[in-house]
Amino acid sequence: MKRYPTDHVRNILIVGHGGAGKTSLVEAVCHATGATNRLGRVEDGTTVTDFEPEETRKHISVSLAVAPVEHDGFKVNLLDAPGYADFIGDVRSALPAADGVLFVVSGVEGVETQTEVVWTMAEEMGLPRAFFINKLDRDRASFSRSLDAIQAAFGKACPPLYLPIGEEQDFRGLVGLLSGRAFTHDGGKRTEGDVPDDLTDAAASLREQLIEAVIQESEDEELMDRYLGGEEIAPTDLIGDLEQAVAAGRLFPVLAGAAIKNIGVAELLEVCTQAFPSPAERPEVEGRRADPDGPLAAYVFKTIADPYVGRMNLFRVVSGTFRPDTTVFNATKRKDERVGHLLTVRGKAQEAADQVVAGDIGAVAKLADTSTGDTLTSKDAPVVLPSPVMPDPLLPIAIAPKSRGDEEKLSSGLARTEAEDLTLRVERNAETHQTVLWGMGENHIEITLERLKRKYGVEVTQVPLLLPYKETFKAPVKAMGRHVKQSGGHGQYAICNIQVDPLPRGSGFEYADKIYGGAVPHQFIPSVEKGVRKAMEDGLAAGFPVVDIRVTLYDGKFHSVDSSDMAFQIAGNMALKEAAATSEITLLEPVLELEVLVPDEFVGDILGDLSSRRGRVVGTDPVGTGKTLVRATAPEAEVVRYAIDLRSMTRGKGSFARRFSHYEELPSHMAAKVIEEVNARK
Repeated sequence: MKRYPTDHVRNILIVGHGGAGKTSLVEAVCHATGATNRLGRVEDGTTVTDFEPEETRKHISVSLAVAPVEHDGFKVNLLDAPGYADFIGDVRSALPAADGVLFVVSGVEGVETQTEVVWTMAEEMGLPRAFFINKLDRDRASFSRSLDAIQAAFGKACPPLYLPIGEEQDFRGLVGLLSGRAFTHDGGKRTEGDVPDDLTDAAASLREQLIEAVIQESEDEELMDRYLGGEEIAPTDLIGDLEQAVAAGRLFPVLAGAAIKNIGVAELLEVCTQAFPSPAERPEVEGRRADPDGPLAAYVFKTIADPYVGRMNLFRVVSGTFRPDTTVFNATKRKDERVGHLLTVRGKAQEAADQVVAGDIGAVAKLADTSTGDTLTSKDAPVVLPSPVMPDPLLPIAIAPKSRGDEEKLSSGLARTEAEDLTLRVERNAETHQTVLWGMGENHIEITLERLKRKYGVEVTQVPLLLPYKETFKAPVKAMGRHVKQSGGHGQYAICNIQVDPLPRGSGFEYADKIYGGAVPHQFIPSVEKGVRKAMEDGLAAGFPVVDIRVTLYDGKFHSVDSSDMAFQIAGNMALKEAAATSEITLLEPVLELEVLVPDEFVGDILGDLSSRRGRVVGTDPVGTGKTLVRATAPEAEVVRYAIDLRSMTRGKGSFARRFSHYEELPSHMAAKVIEEVNARK
């Protein structure tokens, strides 16, 4: 690929709800620009940007991929992002690498949840945006219905640039509202002609809508005066103002087409190159502008882990020029990195690059410590570029290697996978001794486990997730621990009397010494505590740690020869177990604080659902326009799969945060069930 200056580079992030046809559109652009010599199909697993086995098998995008194309003297880097909520992390990390965002909307389904979610992210970053209504050749597709939905969701600053010719299977071309010309497709050939008579009125109406939107969002006072004065404005007079308004993020044009028929692709490329801004036209980032001669600063937006090649990092150069065979400085981690070859990637294909200039996108392999979100700079002018905050993964599963001896292989594979995907979290739960994998949803976790097997050769078994229950005493009790063994020779002798008192939740453990008159020698008093603590760690009813008690040693007996540290440890252990046998032990369950953010229309459903989960609503607060934050507490056992359930209840529009709050007593009938399950696993 030839070298392009910064002002002839465009970085366009392609987003939208799953199934809208983003990958097919990228494929059509690649084919139309000669980047590929045949048109791949998602269904066949032959597209440029869906190349991982999990993608070709499921026919969905699960990872961000880059596809640069060349058109009319411009290099357009297309970033094909996954559309499903489970993979939103790749969208978040790619947004800072983009200069414009294209929202692909299905002409059949219209505006869906992920479109609205990503719109909010792009809006917060001030990125220029446009729409492409795809699949207009499908049954039940409707341009007018989709356009109405876009404008209802995002406002009247979303005017159409084109009017479809024909509907559903008869869809065959577009009318350009600015040019006043019709472009039809027949047998793969694009032909220009006059607007069909039956579309003249519809085109005139939409053209007027477009003119009003451009003039309203334009900063051209002369144009506004001409319009208000009643002067007829020629659509072609608006092109400059339209492009400026789009580049500034004030106007969001709506295009139309059918990717698999190549309809609308030429029009899309024109908008990408003429209306979307170049990197040089975008605001500075941390004082760095897109100047090839400036100090180097590059943002890493994607890390790909490969067991053979190692890590490969995709980056966007914010300023300066990235060159091979140099040493760069990872300003985020404060470490030097040795750069070998630079690459340009298109899907899984790679070619060497002699440099990557400001504003362009490249790749580098085998950096030791660099991962997604890091900043690579020159050492003499370091800067840390802002990286997006990733959503917390909120769906946990417990995993174990299928084969004995694979623990180390699993640990290594998980570490590499975690570096590749910042929306994964791996933890070793010290209380349950389980490896817990946290993901964004079931698809996310399934794909992760498949990758572990494919890339690192480790098969994983999902095991029941254990919750960190605790045990405690419900009432005060006294007990004796007696460890006396006389079998000839040196014996063992220790007797201790203890009292166990329950403490308020969260108090932990207290040990008190009330020995008088030397009933237990001073040196053996800590030994009793050690034995008690060991019994508490092992659990008394179901193997869960014992908490929130005070143990008081108030009497005992010893033997001048046969008593020892170990004997009193055993006696202390036995004393606590004896206390448990004569008292009622109860289980404590972890309770979480939840903050659930949902559109107002779902508040009633959420409150009812939380109540059914033994939750307690603490309060509700309005947030912005049309949303409510519900604050509640709920037992962890009831919300393990809340990430999935909330998405289902709110059609993907709800989100939540969770954190540990406290422990509460588990109802006796539920405690009995937990104990039964624990005993069944032994």
